[in-house]
Amino acid sequence: MLFCHRYRFLVMSPLETLGFALGTSFASGLNLYATVAAAGLFQRLGIVTLPEPLQVLANPVVVGVALTLFLVEFIADKIPFVDSAWDAVHTFIRPPAAALLSYSAFAGGGVPEEWKLAAALLAGSVALTSHGAKASTRAAANASPEPVSNWTLSLLEDGLAVFLAWMSATHPLLTAAIVVALVVIAVIVIWKLYGYLKLGLSKLRRRPSPAGP
Repeated sequence: MLFCHRYRFLVMSPLETLGFALGTSFASGLNLYATVAAAGLFQRLGIVTLPEPLQVLANPVVVGVALTLFLVEFIADKIPFVDSAWDAVHTFIRPPAAALLSYSAFAGGGVPEEWKLAAALLAGSVALTSHGAKASTRAAANASPEPVSNWTLSLLEDGLAVFLAWMSATHPLLTAAIVVALVVIAVIVIWKLYGYLKLGLSKLRRRPSPAGP
């Protein structure tokens, strides 16, 4: 590891880059916009040094867009059934975005193209797993009439996403081990709550559309 000025400068090996990719992928499956915004802000503040291809995340435009979308999701995540609809849409956004971040993290590092693609597929799968666990848990929470569980789950998910964004850049190998454990837990959650996920989706389909004028 090298030191640049007063900030810690990380030169990641391919294995460390993979750990970074796995951590940010799991975080992206929970909240993509919080992950991108946190990573960009951490880079701008000198708290972490991202892999060089991803330092573009610190661009003010990227940070601003990510923060704006995070605020939208922050609100949507607190409203029962709106959160499930939001998650349903983001099934097609979070995993591909995580795969793109992973592929970009390896760009310019002399890693063979096939390994970049394999890492991107792995990252997308990890994001899909954490996303599925989140969606299943939210569907189960929506079966309860009180809103407290939605707020609690949302804040925990956001906090975990921000934590993993920091952890991935500072301790990528440890993060990889943590993600393995989190993926196992996520799979168990999906398996246990799959019925609630189907119930939540069916309720969304049955909700009446707003009356016309």
